Amino acid sequence: MTSRANASRSGNLRRGVAALAARMMAEDGISDFGFAKRKAARQLGISESEALPNNAEIEAELRAWQALYQDEEQPERLLEMRRAAIEVMRLLGEFRPYLTGGALDGTAGRYTEVDIELYPESAKDVEIFFLNHDIGYEHREPRRGAANAPEAILSFDWNRVPIRLSLYTAQAERVSRRNIERARLPAVEALVQASEGPSA
Repeated sequence: MTSRANASRSGNLRRGVAALAARMMAEDGISDFGFAKRKAARQLGISESEALPNNAEIEAELRAWQALYQDEEQPERLLEMRRAAIEVMRLLGEFRPYLTGGALDGTAGRYTEVDIELYPESAKDVEIFFLNHDIGYEHREPRRGAANAPEAILSFDWNRVPIRLSLYTAQAERVSRRNIERARLPAVEALVQASEGPSA
């Protein structure tokens, strides 16, 4: 097989994996690009050693998919998620919250959770806060061995919007992670104000 044919096949594989991963993220609520990519590759019978798409390629496919199939509902859902994020971030302000994931970058879909990172002095402080405020939550185990894994993950619904809190150590707040965009409360409020337009 010529090198041109190899490059063409590799490009087609990348696009196929990116398109399937994007569909999974939109329809199944998967928020982890790496997980969606690996799952899509397995379904297509492609080994992980082959050239797989990067996050930007999957994000482009995801935006195209949403524009085609969720063009009316997606912007409304995104605004609803960002408003919920603002309320939760205000509530949990003492734990230094940051919005991240699809609700921040605009790729969130129908089943996506709102991803908020917290940097408390202790993960137990957050759980005690929830108990004191009578907020029910589910405790999930973080994926062990993953780079920059949180200490704990708490999930709950806020006005019918699923929220996932990733709890990190206070020291981890200063550590920048590659390809992870995050925003403090004022930036999220600015996003909502921009999408709502000027007030009457």
